[in-house]
Amino acid sequence: MLRFLTAGESHGQGLIAVIEGIPAGLSLVSDDINKDLARRQLGFGRGGRMKIEKDAAQIFSGVRHGSTIGSPISLLINNRDWQNWSSKMAVEPLEQEIDAALSPRPGHADLAGVLKTGQKDIRNVLERASARETAARVALGAIAKRLLMEIGISIISHVVQIGSIKTLNSAVPGPDDLGIIDESPVRCFDLESSGLMVEEIKRAAQDRDTVGGLFEVLAFGCPPGLGSYDQWDNRLNANLSRAIASIPAIKGVEIGDGFDLGGRRGSVAHDEILFEENEGYSRATNRAGGIEGGMSNGAPILIRAAMKPIPTLGAGLKTVDILTKKETTALSERADICALPAAAVIGEAMVALELAKAALVKFGGDSVDEFKRNKTGYEKQVSL
Repeated sequence: MLRFLTAGESHGQGLIAVIEGIPAGLSLVSDDINKDLARRQLGFGRGGRMKIEKDAAQIFSGVRHGSTIGSPISLLINNRDWQNWSSKMAVEPLEQEIDAALSPRPGHADLAGVLKTGQKDIRNVLERASARETAARVALGAIAKRLLMEIGISIISHVVQIGSIKTLNSAVPGPDDLGIIDESPVRCFDLESSGLMVEEIKRAAQDRDTVGGLFEVLAFGCPPGLGSYDQWDNRLNANLSRAIASIPAIKGVEIGDGFDLGGRRGSVAHDEILFEENEGYSRATNRAGGIEGGMSNGAPILIRAAMKPIPTLGAGLKTVDILTKKETTALSERADICALPAAAVIGEAMVALELAKAALVKFGGDSVDEFKRNKTGYEKQVSL
């Protein structure tokens, strides 16, 4: 069973990540992880924090001589910005008094968090609720991607909307298009739309505002049968939706044609099944997004997510001081204008972790060789 945990605060000493269930014999070096950490820092509209942090993961355990050994893998990502926060975020008690953060931001975890925990400083909530934690998830997702590559599964993402600007290109990118996508300043597959999205972000920055949008994650090479129809929590669509919705600021998730299917008749909502002697089963369309009945059906998996604008605004919204209860302006710290490009990379990581979990449940194996051998045997079965 694949399981993972993360720990650490946004301005603390660093982030810690632990994953268990990765089979022995998987080739893995730090650079496999750091490539995706660098991709998470891409994107026009990112804030000043990205100029400080150059994320790199240090592998602490579970890997020997460039290969996994079957034990839990632990990682450390140091926060360079810690030196500027060593007093405010000190672990041990301090003699001097540290000013509390008292102005919760609408749209953030600030107020609900202090009400839940009974604390008097919203920094005790916002530091962990921060999207900085997702760097640890991207690092773990990179490991999951390495495992999935061994059985021919690849995952990409791209931005399809920022603010009011939607991509003009309806073509779905393939696994070989990731380089083109990452070259775009907003990770959009359509270069013309990319330029318009950059201008949208610039306008928001001038207004001291923020913008959200939509991104897609696609998984190619998934065999039919990942996930299950037997219990609600084994359904692949449910677990993927939960994983994507767990990313900070994500407010909507759809698979395939998603919400549009609610307005269609059945005759134009489903993917008719075809069969050719040497090709096997196929579909003329992919409205289901590669998942039917809680299981992958062999078509590419397509997930779309809606990200709300980041709640830390240069021109803060109205709020209430949690001590005096008087009206004030919401806390404003260094933040992004738009984080869609990064959110899409985080989406890749979460999809990879869920697909790796489903693949390990389906194929098992304490070693990568056994894992691959079981998948090969299954392919022979489904090709009959």
